[in-house]
Amino acid sequence: MTKRRVSARVATVVMVLAMAGCSSMETRDDDAAAPVVKAPPPASTPAPAKPPQPPARPPQPSVSSAWLPLVRKAEQATARGDYEQALALLERAQRIDPESGEIYLQLARTHQARGDAAQARATAERGMLYCGSSAQCAALRTFTQ
Repeated sequence: MTKRRVSARVATVVMVLAMAGCSSMETRDDDAAAPVVKAPPPASTPAPAKPPQPPARPPQPSVSSAWLPLVRKAEQATARGDYEQALALLERAQRIDPESGEIYLQLARTHQARGDAAQARATAERGMLYCGSSAQCAALRTFTQ
């Protein structure tokens, strides 16, 4: 009984190999597709139409108006010595506008007031990428020296 199974499997393998040898992937010359010939353009072509303009977007509120109250509350928290609250407020403000040099400046000031000069320096260096005015850049630079 096992010899039958073995011989049946061998016969199946031989048949599969024989069928695989009959197939080919190459194309013959008479099966090749005819070359594509482009027609010449018509003598008078109309001017291409202008692409449609997207609809005007309604005015968006300024991002600074969203984070400014958080920065003011953070300044008050720093003034009373609540540095953790100030940092939490400034991190929320930074999530609203991650490219605001003013927020980086306030973060650096808060870290400095907390006594963490290394973090103040690192924050100021990052903020130098986003400072919006020469005064802001100069204030950030004081933490990096």
